[in-house]
Amino acid sequence: MLSRCLTLIRDTAQIPSFSSYEERIHPYIYSVSEQIEGCESITVDQRNLMLRIPGKKNGRIALSAHLDKINHFGEKPPQRLPYEQHETFLRGQLDNTAGIGIILTLAELAAEREWPELLILLSEMEESTGLREHPELMRNRGKGLHHGMGAERLARHLIEESLFPDAVITVDTTPLFKGKPGCALYAGHWEFTKTEPSDTERARTDALTASLLALDPHLYRANNTNDYLTYGKVLNTETDDTIDVPSVAVEPAIHPYHQKNEQVFTADIERVLRLLALFLDTYENRD
Repeated sequence: MLSRCLTLIRDTAQIPSFSSYEERIHPYIYSVSEQIEGCESITVDQRNLMLRIPGKKNGRIALSAHLDKINHFGEKPPQRLPYEQHETFLRGQLDNTAGIGIILTLAELAAEREWPELLILLSEMEESTGLREHPELMRNRGKGLHHGMGAERLARHLIEESLFPDAVITVDTTPLFKGKPGCALYAGHWEFTKTEPSDTERARTDALTASLLALDPHLYRANNTNDYLTYGKVLNTETDDTIDVPSVAVEPAIHPYHQKNEQVFTADIERVLRLLALFLDTYENRD
């Protein structure tokens, strides 16, 4: 499981799929999804992808990661970005190829596990750094683009198709550990989105975080900004249905952050991978 995950991270980390050019990574994602039994793959609004994998027990869980990288390489980036694998860590453009590798590994495992249906959500434009600092390096010089638009589009697609997940778990990378290993659990999107959760959404979020903490009690409870906020806000405020979908994020440490040569500890990748696999193993839809 870990070996395959590291291969997926290596392959995706080398692709220059910078913000607004996420389609560069699509062929690789589709080459993976085509080998997954029963997987339905679709493109959403040109640069976002959704993989739908049938389950073997009741329930539907969405796993999300963002496709875009920050362009630290200028107008003429290399065709293959630098990447290194060391004994205890990886080095390269790992925000968010670490998350992509983890959830694609889980997608591949689904065929042999008794898991609920999986929705793999892969979004454009999660990063705001490039748009803020170097819009000239982006498609149409950044016109018509905004941070979080991919997660918005994917969440609205789920609403349009009535594909409401029991929960959304985003896998990204966290800077909170400042060079040390660790894994964080973010919850409570309303602290940033300034929305008011229903009692049911709050209770379901508490239950989801409790389930994850029961499986890994040493997760660092925190909060920060990424696509998990967008999924939580859109799914719970932009539909007439009362669906109360909990949205959280589970994140391995990264350092330095939003720079070249980011490093992620291999043990943290394995930790998140095993946590989510165990969560899916033990998941029970109680509705």
